[in-house]
Amino acid sequence: MLSKLKNFLFIAFLAALSSIALIFFVVSLIYPTLPDVRHLEEYRPKQPLQVFSKDGSLIAEFGEERRDYIPINQVPQRMINAILAIEDRRFFEHPGIDFIGIARAAMRNILGQSNEGASTITMQVARNFFLSSEKTFKRKINEILLAIKIEKNLTKEEILELYINQIYLGQRSFGFLAAANTYFNKNLSQLNLAETALLAGLPKAPSRYNPLVNPDLSIGRQQAVLSSLLRHGFIDRTTYALALEEPIDLRDNVSKRELKADYIAEMVRKTLYDEFGEKIYTSGLKVFTTIKDKNQRHANLAVQRGIINYMSRHEIKPPESYVPFSNQTFENEKEQEKFILKQLRLIPRYGDFIPGVVLSTQPLKITALLKNGQKIDVYKRGLTLFKNDLREEDPNKKIVKAGVVLRFVKDRGSWIATQLPEIESALVSMDPQTGALLALVGGFDFYRSKFNHVTQANRQPGSIFKPFIYSAALEKGINAATLVNDGYLYVTARELNSNENWEPQNYNEKFSGPMRLRDGLAQSKNLVAIRVLKHIGPKYAQDYISRFGFDSKKHPPYLSMALGVGEVTPMEMVAAYGVFANGGFLKKPYFIEKIIDSKGRKVKHSAELMNAETPRSIDPRNAFVMTEMLKEVIESGTAKKAKRLKRSDIAGKTGTTNELHDAWFAGYNPDIVTVTWVGYDQPKPLGKKETGSRAALPIWMDYMEPILDQYPVRLQIEPEGILPVKVKREDGVVARTDEDGIYEYFYEEFLPQTNAYFLIN
Repeated sequence: MLSKLKNFLFIAFLAALSSIALIFFVVSLIYPTLPDVRHLEEYRPKQPLQVFSKDGSLIAEFGEERRDYIPINQVPQRMINAILAIEDRRFFEHPGIDFIGIARAAMRNILGQSNEGASTITMQVARNFFLSSEKTFKRKINEILLAIKIEKNLTKEEILELYINQIYLGQRSFGFLAAANTYFNKNLSQLNLAETALLAGLPKAPSRYNPLVNPDLSIGRQQAVLSSLLRHGFIDRTTYALALEEPIDLRDNVSKRELKADYIAEMVRKTLYDEFGEKIYTSGLKVFTTIKDKNQRHANLAVQRGIINYMSRHEIKPPESYVPFSNQTFENEKEQEKFILKQLRLIPRYGDFIPGVVLSTQPLKITALLKNGQKIDVYKRGLTLFKNDLREEDPNKKIVKAGVVLRFVKDRGSWIATQLPEIESALVSMDPQTGALLALVGGFDFYRSKFNHVTQANRQPGSIFKPFIYSAALEKGINAATLVNDGYLYVTARELNSNENWEPQNYNEKFSGPMRLRDGLAQSKNLVAIRVLKHIGPKYAQDYISRFGFDSKKHPPYLSMALGVGEVTPMEMVAAYGVFANGGFLKKPYFIEKIIDSKGRKVKHSAELMNAETPRSIDPRNAFVMTEMLKEVIESGTAKKAKRLKRSDIAGKTGTTNELHDAWFAGYNPDIVTVTWVGYDQPKPLGKKETGSRAALPIWMDYMEPILDQYPVRLQIEPEGILPVKVKREDGVVARTDEDGIYEYFYEEFLPQTNAYFLIN
């Protein structure tokens, strides 16, 4: 018996020795072929391009992965404890391989108690950086050997930092900070213990334990993490009990966006891509724009309201879709709602325009089920677009009925029923002193159409272009008191370089006779503008408008130029009106304030020196007189609605193109200049009376009213070389007595001795 035992032990010893020799042989073959892990010391994860407002609100991210890098010394201790408790509690004790953990896992697997692995945090780092996820013996050996190699080259803190920033946690989020933002819209330091434990439970199976997809499984895993924290002494029983009851504040939407400014985000992306190439998507650049949160939010609302109000003045369109739930039989109301929501699932939401199915209608009420599952009632004030249809008694003529899909928008606390618009609108707002863009809305919704109407839409400016013709005229001796005949004019085809003669008309098709230039601009008289252009010469005016940044080639030197038949973009127009606002300087609009790299260093870019030294574009006296004239547009002219703002320092001009294809308004004071536009992508009439005053001006007012509150009233300072002269309002004759009259400003060199200049034809 003793002899047999000795033989067995000898054979076992030889087997063990052979196994050890085999292991050393395998290691000697594999270890030299392992990848170099020293680059991990300099590791920085691929981080997306992030775009922020000037106030620090996130606008957009560009990149395949959501990542936010955080140094280990900034990770809250409770987050570290939760990770160690559930993933690798002996992390700071083992050499990369937890032999106790391996033995425990093997025993439990043999006994059938669980299918447990024994990967340490270091082994997971090795797998994530160098290996595939295939489950083979060779990969496991490589993983173990790489873990040992990593431990030799990095400290425990460096390894843990790599893990915390690299591990995948679902929803395209890599690293715990990115996941905290994705699931909770919080930083790690803002998470309570319950939320911290939920994140710590994700590495094992991110999809399975995703709280947005499988909330019950996620809570079960979170409770396992809390139990591990208690079992291993990281927390006491009281803390454990409190954590089980703590609220878990999941965000409604995984998008991290804090400010809606998609068009400006795309402008940033394109600008950086053109300058730096593909690397912008992985280098972790943080771009701070010039956009201000308050301005952008009010711009979004103003454009939205302008579109809704425009649609409410016109006929309703056929419904975009129909859900035939009334033809179905359901066991209960819940089953009916489930059916409707399933049909709504494929109908996209655009901004605040939420799709919903009409459940029932009354003459002054619509009940609807929204895509988000909310049931709402819309009453009289929110039914303007459909008021006539809801009164229709013939069911065959009614459009709005049960099953019809409409759009619902909540504004000022009340619901509005509307439809998806065909009409488009744009708004751009700028600081005229610097050229910094403050707000930009390029269209109804970026995800419906990425076409940016601020930068890409070349449209006819119409009457909004007249001030630049008048500005040119001031340099030729004409002034605000000059009398111009608003009367019939016959223009030959030769003068127009056309095949047809031209008999231009005013908008109301009426003439007012001789009138001062100031009044002609305020009332937007076409014949006044044409006669002024004819007097100064179209070629001179064409050259002059380039001082405002316009491309003269887009404005042929014919008399029709006075009516704005060339092409401009809203971006060009805001820069041009900025020249009047700032006293004569052409500031090129810019939107990037600064760029910071992943290490916190400022990055140089091509736009930095854009407006460092701006040469004077027009005479300061010209800008002063034009502003005084443009104030009259608001005081008594086509924009007198804006008097509601009760500001004595605002000036502006309405614009309406031929056949009402485009509606504009540009307005400003010394601190801010804003341009609004309304039109169809494929130009067609906006409808009866849809002028700049009706369609575009209200959008400008909705935006500017809350924004102007932050600026004190600033009146212009009278420049040198200009003199005020009292002028009789009725005939433009310079007053020689103290009789009633108004002051107009004259260039000293053009000061009249008797009468103001009189233009006939």
